[in-house]
Amino acid sequence: MAFIADFLTSLCGSAPGSTANESNVADAVKKTEEKFANYFPRSILILFGPPGSGKGTHGPKIEELLNTPQLSTGDMLRAAVAAKTDIGLKAQEVMKSGALVSDDIVVGIIKQRIKQDDCRLGFVLDGFPRTLAQAKALDSVLVEGGECVTKVLALEVPDSELEVRICGRWVHKNSGRSYHVKFAPPKSMELDKEGKPGPESMKDDETGEPLMQRADDTSTALVKRLEGYHRETVPILDYYSSKGVVKKINANQEPKAVSIQVQEALLK
Repeated sequence: MAFIADFLTSLCGSAPGSTANESNVADAVKKTEEKFANYFPRSILILFGPPGSGKGTHGPKIEELLNTPQLSTGDMLRAAVAAKTDIGLKAQEVMKSGALVSDDIVVGIIKQRIKQDDCRLGFVLDGFPRTLAQAKALDSVLVEGGECVTKVLALEVPDSELEVRICGRWVHKNSGRSYHVKFAPPKSMELDKEGKPGPESMKDDETGEPLMQRADDTSTALVKRLEGYHRETVPILDYYSSKGVVKKINANQEPKAVSIQVQEALLK
């Protein structure tokens, strides 16, 4: 864990940056992590947040702070297929047929993944569960090992602010460089009479090539995405709230303030 390394570094008497000090700290961190893994329950965290809420920003920070991997169902599915595990092959068959991968297969893949060594201190689930049935199936798997979800973080942002964040995004297709009409506009941007950016003026700063908006970064698409998110997520949050593990985060503020609130929630 990151905070373990910082704490142990402060206790070591050697000069900062010395080889001996780094070696001592590394050994101490390893021993401490082994104790955590053996004698403390794993940190099992679920990260929720609508599109545009900042999960992509704060997820990696949580991963680094807890020294636990952030697991997404898409990555786990692809890894299982590539590894040609039994359940990965089942998933591959289903995907080739064009059908949706069943909850049983997804939960089975998660069950295998969380047994790997990098999950010995815990893990962060992102994008799962998406339904109440999946949440209950996950809990059943965890109960088999005498475990449970220890924390659910819900990043909350008003829908109106999400529209500003998402519908203002423009990208350079070839490089993936991202711009925002409000927060990070391209140098070429010009506003029309209504105060809206003219599409023809939206060009990449480095190449001068036209920028584009993703199909799902429109107001119409966003409304449907948010309706689906709220419809599916509210029952899950209610379910875990009854277990006393939900922490709601005000993500409608500066990233640094959100990070502080996330850290405080993780320590409670």
